[in-house]
Amino acid sequence: MSARAGARYPDSLPATWLAERLAVDPAKIDAMRRGGDLIAVREAGSTEWSYPAWQFDEWKPRRGVARIVAAARESSLDEAQLYHLLTSPLGLRHEGRRRLVDLLLEGREDEVVAAVRAG
Repeated sequence: MSARAGARYPDSLPATWLAERLAVDPAKIDAMRRGGDLIAVREAGSTEWSYPAWQFDEWKPRRGVARIVAAARESSLDEAQLYHLLTSPLGLRHEGRRRLVDLLLEGREDEVVAAVRAG
């Protein structure tokens, strides 16, 4: 898909593509990122933000995303660390390769927020 941002964040959408899809000014997307309403990441050496597609439900931020960003900021996690925490396998106690993102998609935002706070 041409909307994919990069190799390190293959599930992410470029801000310009996302702004077009949402029919908003790219500055609004950036303001939402800065305001803590969206999770965004950048490839090393890039100035362009990209936005993980899994944080959207019908092209609106999923419930809990702002709480997750706030928890990350409180825990001094940067964007790359937050992305890694959310997308890494949870470990042996969970079936298969479950990730915090999977819990978010299931609506289990309280568990995700707690895990982000724990870092």
